[in-house]
Amino acid sequence: MKIAPNITDDALLSLIGGRLARLRLARNLTQGQLAEQAGLGLRTVQRLELGAAATQLSGFVRVCRVLGLVERFEALIPEEAASPMAQLRQQGRQRRRATGKKTTAGEPKKWTWGEPA
Repeated sequence: MKIAPNITDDALLSLIGGRLARLRLARNLTQGQLAEQAGLGLRTVQRLELGAAATQLSGFVRVCRVLGLVERFEALIPEEAASPMAQLRQQGRQRRRATGKKTTAGEPKKWTWGEPA
């Protein structure tokens, strides 16, 4: 099954877990061996392979490191390249916060007691 944007979270976790299990088997590792090399408990590896949502991201990263998948994270979450205009505006400063959506032209509506925020 291919990963599609409309796949549910549970289905995605199950799909990723299945792929991790197949990679582990292709490298001829038991779940116990993978857990030991990754510095995790056996149950954590089992839950990752089952697609259980309660596992921590750090455990996922450790398993991926043992299976040699960390280099592929760049393709998963590429670093965003700033446009030349954005680089000029920043002038070497690193962005520290998001500004949120801009309000429409004119004065912003004043809040009064009793109105929802």
